Amino acid sequence: MQQAPRSIVIGGEAGQGLVTIGDMLVRTLIRSGYGVLVAQHYMSRVRGGHNTYNIRVGAGDVLAPTDDVHVLVALDQRTVTEQGPRLGDGLLILDERLDPGSLNALRVPFAALAGRPLYENIAALGVLAALLGLERAPVDRLVGEAFHKKGDDVITRNLEVLEAAWRWASDHRAASEPLSAPEGPTGRMMLQGNEAIALGALAAGVKFCAFYPMTPATSVAQNLILHAERMGVVVEQAEDEIAAMNMVLGASYAGARALVPTSGGGFALMTEGVSLAGVMEQPVVIVLAQRPGPATGLPTRTEQADLDLALYAGHGEFPRVIFAPATPEDCFHLTYAAFDLAERFQIPAFVLTDQYLADSYRPVAPFDLDALPPLAEPDFSTDKGPEGERYKRYELTESGISPRRIPGFSKSLVLADCHEHTEQGYITEDAGLRIAMSDKRLRKGDGLRSMALPPRCFGDEAPDLLLACWGSSEGAVVEAAQRLRARGRKVGVLSFTQVWPLEPSQFLSRCGEASEVVCIEGNATGQFSRLLRLAGVVVGRTLLRYDGRPFTPEWIVAHLAAGDSGTSHMQTAKGASA
Repeated sequence: MQQAPRSIVIGGEAGQGLVTIGDMLVRTLIRSGYGVLVAQHYMSRVRGGHNTYNIRVGAGDVLAPTDDVHVLVALDQRTVTEQGPRLGDGLLILDERLDPGSLNALRVPFAALAGRPLYENIAALGVLAALLGLERAPVDRLVGEAFHKKGDDVITRNLEVLEAAWRWASDHRAASEPLSAPEGPTGRMMLQGNEAIALGALAAGVKFCAFYPMTPATSVAQNLILHAERMGVVVEQAEDEIAAMNMVLGASYAGARALVPTSGGGFALMTEGVSLAGVMEQPVVIVLAQRPGPATGLPTRTEQADLDLALYAGHGEFPRVIFAPATPEDCFHLTYAAFDLAERFQIPAFVLTDQYLADSYRPVAPFDLDALPPLAEPDFSTDKGPEGERYKRYELTESGISPRRIPGFSKSLVLADCHEHTEQGYITEDAGLRIAMSDKRLRKGDGLRSMALPPRCFGDEAPDLLLACWGSSEGAVVEAAQRLRARGRKVGVLSFTQVWPLEPSQFLSRCGEASEVVCIEGNATGQFSRLLRLAGVVVGRTLLRYDGRPFTPEWIVAHLAAGDSGTSHMQTAKGASA
């Protein structure tokens, strides 16, 4: 019988090295073929505060984080106090100087094993990896990789500490059950959501990124910077978000594929620029990494409360597309698709992610770049067309898409303006032309709907309970449905990775076959459930989480049950915001 996934939590203060322990352990697990999912919880402080690095590991695929803790590694006393109640019958690993209370504990002489406080995180890594039954060689190689820039002496000292910790743990193996043999392939990457977004942008040929730093979006730009010189990408840290948005519009006008990553508070400043993209019909990709608001809110936590912001940002009416990836693989492919649709329809395209997905590591197979579909391209040709032709940048067309030439590549005059304009791009206040131009832009919506991604379907057909979700909550919802089916319930899942525009023909029949539809999302007002209702879905209830923490299967199952008799987390169709 396959061992159920196990949860390992490493807790301590920022600066104690818990991320070093976690990252190196996860790399070892992935290289060994295990399924892994990481959820990082950290306070909004440079140093101090209580942080945890949460690893869920199994022989096969792991879908979601969990509330359970099987192994707790405490680097400080606060971890014992705050995380200890989650441990149950699991094992607490802590320094012998800390107090385990009544918990089942393995007290480790980290100071003696490490020699210096600087190496105590490596000692903890050695003890933990040995107790889990991992092979020593992959850990040794990772230590060499991690410290190769610091010289052989540093590598040697770290390996000596690792050896001492491994020997000590070998005498205490009975304290922890080793992991089952892995079933997954080796050769996978350790990838988090923001890294995958950056890779998807690079695969699409991004040439310009402007940003102003804001958690949890900043690492998208940072990952582009790592590859900028080799890939020919210009990354500019602007003076503010308004400037960043206008910079990417200028780069797009000049023919560069352009990206701007931000979070809710930064995007709020960009909304006038989104309208400018709408009237200019300028392709731009916006990565909006959600965190709880209003204002600064919980800057290092997660939420799904910016859907309305992305959907209605900007004054006036113009089309847009909004993707909501659920996995790092989605982050890669949907970012690539966002560049294609932005160019194809000359619109702003959104990739709507969140802190949980941005920082969540998973094992990901290398992407097959040769299998990617071709992208839409602007017109870089030098042919100016028939003699005397007057280029119509905003030509009225049946599809709503006008020919987009790039200035400087031909003799065509390529005009762009923030006002309403003629087909050539000159300012106009003609009433009839205003209507024609507005209708032209909105006709792109028909094309966008025809290319809409259908939701992913899991579980039973014609279920008694259909759980609808979007974005990063997919894994937890799918696992919750699996647990409910194991109890004899007939449950299905409908997971949306494109949340606008919606094409009702793709999901209405499946929703109609269900006895009840419950929409699960990470906000307080049921923002996506309103869109489903507008599309014709009868959403009976919404299950909402807005405490800054990611969904877990346990949370979903418990609150679905509690919702049968009423809870503040549930809304009925009558009580939900309409």
